[in-house]
Amino acid sequence: MPGKFKNKYRIESARLKHWDYGWNASYFVTICSKNRECFFGDVVDGEMILNDIGLIAEDCWLQIPEHFPFVKLGNHIVMPNHVHGIVVIDKPDDERNVVVGTPKLGVPTTTTNMPTNRTNAASEKWNPGTLGVIINQYKRAVTIRARKIHADFAWQSRFHDHIIRDDASFQRISAYIINNPLNWSKDQFR
Repeated sequence: MPGKFKNKYRIESARLKHWDYGWNASYFVTICSKNRECFFGDVVDGEMILNDIGLIAEDCWLQIPEHFPFVKLGNHIVMPNHVHGIVVIDKPDDERNVVVGTPKLGVPTTTTNMPTNRTNAASEKWNPGTLGVIINQYKRAVTIRARKIHADFAWQSRFHDHIIRDDASFQRISAYIINNPLNWSKDQFR
């Protein structure tokens, strides 16, 4: 009965069909901690005060362009239980951007030929240079460092993204991110 449960319990992807998440675009991303537990600090008088794990989340976010040189960052905020940010994928338009390595964000490695236990399905799922890989590596780096402080630290398994399609949306989302601590009391991720 090897095919008995095939795709029966599969959760449909929330990603936009027919969109390559490695394409140049601006993406609004929200990443939540598991069970929306407040691992990153507190909002006090409308200002986010980061704790040690929050500082790790902030540091790893700012390191993204160092590990993915084709990425630029827009506004971002680390909130008590989630991170909002704008990730701009801006690869050169010379067709050399088809194969981009997958660095291990913020985690030193001793070799670039490390063995992997990924299946073919996982290899197809995580295309190098895509938003999913960027966020996966960000979450991985934060998790490794955060668990040295709090062994139970974890993220939700997925993340939310929104493709920003015009300048007006970019400006509105940028303002939303900046003002997020002021609106913490009515935040849906609280």
